[in-house]
Amino acid sequence: MPTDKPITLQEHAMRFGTFMGIFWIIKFIFLPLGFSIPFLQLLFVLLTLFVPILGYIYVRKFRNTYCNGELSFFRAFVFTLYMYLFATLLVAVAHYIYFRFIDHGFVINAYESQIDILNKSGVPDIEAYTNMFQETLETVKSLTPIDITMQLVSWNVFCGSLLALPTALFVM
Repeated sequence: MPTDKPITLQEHAMRFGTFMGIFWIIKFIFLPLGFSIPFLQLLFVLLTLFVPILGYIYVRKFRNTYCNGELSFFRAFVFTLYMYLFATLLVAVAHYIYFRFIDHGFVINAYESQIDILNKSGVPDIEAYTNMFQETLETVKSLTPIDITMQLVSWNVFCGSLLALPTALFVM
């Protein structure tokens, strides 16, 4: 029995959040691969910088397609926040699967080898910075895959809430 119930803001945010989450998963694949292929590391950084632009494009599309070109700041903010939240939930599954079943310490070891290279580079006063990074890596080593995933979730939610403000201002 079909219903004529209109699709809600939350349902649209889920749809666009799914697209954003898939984008983040593809982007995340380039992180570990980038340690072997530097171009992919550059691509990871560029795609990360593209995230707010993609968020703006999705919110603008929501405004123009589903809101007849009008969207208040509050609705744009809530939509953007939901979109990033749903993207975060989707990419969290990929993060957990990667760190639980695939990584086996690869990312940490890659960062440690980069720190070693920096230490041997002879750059003056670099040891103070590399020691700080080494301490951070020691802390990360003690985290379980679910801990790492939850840290990434909290970081993505925080960044998404920060990005929601300017995006809502530009789109409204």
